[in-house]
Amino acid sequence: MFCGFLSIINSFEGNFIYAAVLIVVAAIFDLLDGLAARITKSASEFGVELDSLSDVISFGAAPAFLIYNIQLNLFLEVGVMISAFYLMCVALRLARFNVQLIGFEKKFFYGLPSPLGAITVASFIISFYEMDRFESFYGNYFLPLVLIVSFLMVSRVKYNAFPKFNLVELKSKPFYFIFLTAAIIIAIVTEGKGIFLLITLFIFYGVGRALVQFVSNSNRDKSIDDSDELTNFDI
Repeated sequence: MFCGFLSIINSFEGNFIYAAVLIVVAAIFDLLDGLAARITKSASEFGVELDSLSDVISFGAAPAFLIYNIQLNLFLEVGVMISAFYLMCVALRLARFNVQLIGFEKKFFYGLPSPLGAITVASFIISFYEMDRFESFYGNYFLPLVLIVSFLMVSRVKYNAFPKFNLVELKSKPFYFIFLTAAIIIAIVTEGKGIFLLITLFIFYGVGRALVQFVSNSNRDKSIDDSDELTNFDI
């Protein structure tokens, strides 16, 4: 929550890169608080609510304020509405998650998690923000990116939760640990500029899997309908 608050202050002061970095730092703390709760066995409904309130600030208000100040303020009232739309999608995403949560263990999510949505926006700014090039080139992709991330957060696209750091998870899901380790190394080597590529791959993986599942279900339903028609004809 404090990182989100600092990010808003820096966005207001025009320190956009630092504001984006603070959102990524907030996401790291968000990952660590869940780990700390599991280690200390202190998960509670109070913690769930506090975590969601912090998420609204760090991954909703802070990115929305950054989005508005870095470019969308040029569109006046329309820019305000788009920035607010992003914030409302985060709030809806978190509210839906809270009412569907059973227990404190999460194996998967419906909709892009709000921390990943915020990291997507922040890492794009970290990777590509240069005043002259952002306004003339990269800025053309910023608005579509914001809208896509907003819709994905309230979508029904399924995303796996990050694995827990224990031997059982390591043996059952070694790929996720390899990917996470590689992501950390790439993020350090590229000074944060490789994060956007990694997050984009994760987003496309979820969307691609959803499309494959949709096509598979459609073909299965068609096969069932064809089978019913043959049965009715025989009768």
